[in-house]
Amino acid sequence: MEQIFEGLGVSSGIGFGIAHIRESGLCEITEYCIPPQHIEGELARLEKALEKSRDQLVKLRQKAKTLPDAASEELGFLLDAHLHMLKGSRLVRGIEIHIKDHSINAEAAVQHVLDEISEGFKALDDAYIASRESDVHQVAARVIRNLCEEPQKPFHDIDENSIIIAEELTPADTALMDPKRVSGFATVLGGPESHTAIMGRALNLPAVLGATGIIGAINTGDHVIIDGDAGRVVVNPTEKTKHFYLKRAQENLDRATRLSVLKERPAITSDGVSITLKANIELPVEIDNVLENGAEGVGLLRSEFMYMNRETLPSEDDQYDVFKTLLEKLDGKPLTVRTLDIGGDKTAKSLIDDFGNSICNPLGMRGVRLSLNRPDILETQYRAMLRASLHGPIQILLPMVTSVNDVRQARRILHKVAAELRTEGHEIAQYLPPLGAMIEIPGAALAADALAQVCEFFAIGSNDLTMYTLATDRADEQVAHLYDPLHPAVLRLIQFTTQAALRNNIPISLCGEIAANPRYSPLLLGLGIRDLSMSASNIPKVKERLLEMECGAATQRANIIMEQTDSGRIAMLLDDFSDRGRA
Repeated sequence: MEQIFEGLGVSSGIGFGIAHIRESGLCEITEYCIPPQHIEGELARLEKALEKSRDQLVKLRQKAKTLPDAASEELGFLLDAHLHMLKGSRLVRGIEIHIKDHSINAEAAVQHVLDEISEGFKALDDAYIASRESDVHQVAARVIRNLCEEPQKPFHDIDENSIIIAEELTPADTALMDPKRVSGFATVLGGPESHTAIMGRALNLPAVLGATGIIGAINTGDHVIIDGDAGRVVVNPTEKTKHFYLKRAQENLDRATRLSVLKERPAITSDGVSITLKANIELPVEIDNVLENGAEGVGLLRSEFMYMNRETLPSEDDQYDVFKTLLEKLDGKPLTVRTLDIGGDKTAKSLIDDFGNSICNPLGMRGVRLSLNRPDILETQYRAMLRASLHGPIQILLPMVTSVNDVRQARRILHKVAAELRTEGHEIAQYLPPLGAMIEIPGAALAADALAQVCEFFAIGSNDLTMYTLATDRADEQVAHLYDPLHPAVLRLIQFTTQAALRNNIPISLCGEIAANPRYSPLLLGLGIRDLSMSASNIPKVKERLLEMECGAATQRANIIMEQTDSGRIAMLLDDFSDRGRA
């Protein structure tokens, strides 16, 4: 029978395909001895995995509350039981004892205790109690997965037109998807501004996150439709439903065809103001889509993809090859590379051992602070970028900047690396690439005038700026409704940064997700921003909006908006701005 699950549409489009359930399989367990002096460290590693497991179950418990009453109650009891097993139960006590008494690694200890408990269950004569063994296995499997901290298996073995269904997908998981085989994906967990959502948009894959109930209700082989516009997952659709969505998909295609004629047309407002539209890219595979959509360059290349799904750090040559290929394809159009910004929901196994929990903390060791702490990583990126600068215009963007000193230290390293390359006989461009700051922390926005003295350009990262200003984790679906880029505080920080750049005559762009939404275009232009960077597929619809807009009228409307103190009133004033761009 047809089933419909509601969630958050995070990447637009209609996807048709066959369900592929993303199993959270166990990693291969190898038992090894732990030296006495490292036992406490192994127990701490276990506690970290237990805490992560508890956090995951709490999230699922909150999602279960949105189900119909009977299903919510049943799933709630199950998850409560799983949570209980992770808090001082026989399972947890047994694992700790095995680590201490037998000096073995935590994964092996979990497996030993699981085997002992399983034997106990088999000896029981009560069929109901014996059936609870599966719950213990599920809890143990979750702990082992979190101990392993390994990327799940790539999606290389799936059929074409697969729809990925999972409890949760990381940005690293999403990076492994081949758009030629995957038609879309849906998960139980995740928020609209998470990096997993951004990756979905980057790959142009319809996606729905926060779809409660899909795990267990959908089986591999079921026919599935992903509605990334309305945030809906349809399982085993009726012929009537299929017809409805086929019509919707055709309408989307017709609109894309209509917008494609704008590819070569400059983005100039109706009153003659020229706007630069560039693309954000997560993966090199996107570059053809960037060019097809008429982007005037790459305003943000997130370099993290080179560090994910691998055990070791990428070499200088690995990175040089990527930058060189992109510059050659851009054929004279600029490429802005953001230095490593691993952290939050983007993790790299090769760095976790060095920085532990801090690298996963949005307020921890990430962005430029990580690069300055590990200058060898920054120097390798610099060397690759400087060598690639012979093949086209390249700019270097520093993430998570908070002070003038961050930029000064990064610039000293850049000059040092350039001198070393020249001494070694490497050819690099005569002039060093411009060095800019990502303005994504409120402190950086408020210090924009000082930063403008040491930077050659600014790029406002509105996603993180909104998150840090409102103290809202954009990857957490429980607080996703609090993430509001129209909050007066966020807008004032964008305005302050833009005015500082204009006062100091340095270029400024905005490369957050609000750049990709035509709804926000009048406000951004009205605030003085003339350079926008977004997912490539959104460039045509933003350009269409700009062509019919009067920049002068947008400025008047922005001035009115900046006098407001309520985001609801701001949204009303913005949406009231007519399609012709008149205030």
